[in-house]
Amino acid sequence: MFLIRRLLLAALAIGLALPAAAQSWPNKPMRLVIPYPPGGPTDLVGRLYAQKLSEALGQPMVAENRSGANGNIAAQLVARSAPDGSTFILHSSSMVINTLLYKNIGYDCFADFAPVSQLFDYKLMVIVHPSVAAKTLPDLVAMAKAQPGKLTYGSAGGAGAPTHLAVEMFKQRAGVDIVHIPYAGGAPATNDLLAGHINMMFNNPTQSLPYIKAGQVRGLAVTGLERNPLTPDLPTVAELGYPGFDVGTWFALWAPAGTSPEIIRTLQAAIAKVARQPDVLERLAANGLRSIGGTSDELARIMKADHETWGQVIRDGNIRIE
Repeated sequence: MFLIRRLLLAALAIGLALPAAAQSWPNKPMRLVIPYPPGGPTDLVGRLYAQKLSEALGQPMVAENRSGANGNIAAQLVARSAPDGSTFILHSSSMVINTLLYKNIGYDCFADFAPVSQLFDYKLMVIVHPSVAAKTLPDLVAMAKAQPGKLTYGSAGGAGAPTHLAVEMFKQRAGVDIVHIPYAGGAPATNDLLAGHINMMFNNPTQSLPYIKAGQVRGLAVTGLERNPLTPDLPTVAELGYPGFDVGTWFALWAPAGTSPEIIRTLQAAIAKVARQPDVLERLAANGLRSIGGTSDELARIMKADHETWGQVIRDGNIRIE
């Protein structure tokens, strides 16, 4: 009887210790690694969330840009970080895509990371430099078919980024040849489009809307199944003869694998609250972004779904990165 009592007391002590550990986190400053250069939507929202989560959790969360290799440098850094709740990464759907493209990527998106929460997503905008004669998406397709390999497009985040594969998916559907020019991030790609060094992009709303309104680029379409409320006159790619064409980019927060489930739950709950704050909703919506704040399980499911979708595009296009 005495032994049973001792075992019960020990089990109770362990059970009480777990919540206490969760309550003590965070007890030191945290860093949020952003795998893209300053100026793009990832950086914009990352810094907003770093500020908001600092306030919600009572410890500083510092945004740190570690760009390069389509986010792989940052992902490798975080994968090797201690799973103590001090380091996280805000990455795009490239986290999943890269595992399909690179032979020696240096991490496994499923094994080396613990999903926390989706933060936001957006659909892309098909935009061209004003020097391009095409006034509509059908015009652009006709031009590309008449002059294969002459038109160029830029991708934000480099080869294999969602803005690259979205165009590759469209090329496969439309049967056209448009040459890919990779860029490290959205800002340098957009700058080269504005300068006329590339002809077009499937770009994010943050870096498309101001220039469409200013007449510096021409908007042709959006890649969602519904029109963007900020540009209601722009048709969807789907309604222009490509039914079901629905692509975009989503962004999420991960921790290193092995991070305490209590820390994951605490952080996910804080993100869910931040995602519903009126000023966050307003700021994201003004940039064409949709605030999410989902669960860890939801993020795990969308990772698996994207692995299948983009895997098919990559195989069909024979796309590889050494």
